[in-house]
Amino acid sequence: MTNAFAGRSEPPTQAEVAIALGNSQSLWQDLVSTLKQEFQLTEQWDSSSIKAGWSLRLQSKKRNIVYLAPGQGSFLASCALGDKAIATARKSNLPARVLKIIAESKRYAEGTAVRMEVQKAEDVDAVKILAKIKLEN
Repeated sequence: MTNAFAGRSEPPTQAEVAIALGNSQSLWQDLVSTLKQEFQLTEQWDSSSIKAGWSLRLQSKKRNIVYLAPGQGSFLASCALGDKAIATARKSNLPARVLKIIAESKRYAEGTAVRMEVQKAEDVDAVKILAKIKLEN
């Protein structure tokens, strides 16, 4: 998925995000508001490079929990899960499709990089579960 705000030096406005997301804007809003309310996460726009684009980083204190990268009509949710969180995820009620994404994800020093495109309510539910698992492990 291509980041809708690649090539920009400034973070997008809420209106620009809404336009880029289109019909998935309600999924974005649901996910962000739920994660902020349930887990007291804070948000901050972040960009590793102009080429990569912008993502919304949701944090607990200074710990990164999940990144949301807006695309055209959908968005990418990503997080790095440690070994304990991966084991917990495998035992959870995550859909088989998400467990397959986790199993196929690349492992780095900071954890397994889980990335999934969010296009429907079931995807939002899966990201909420992953965020909870990350926070608890």
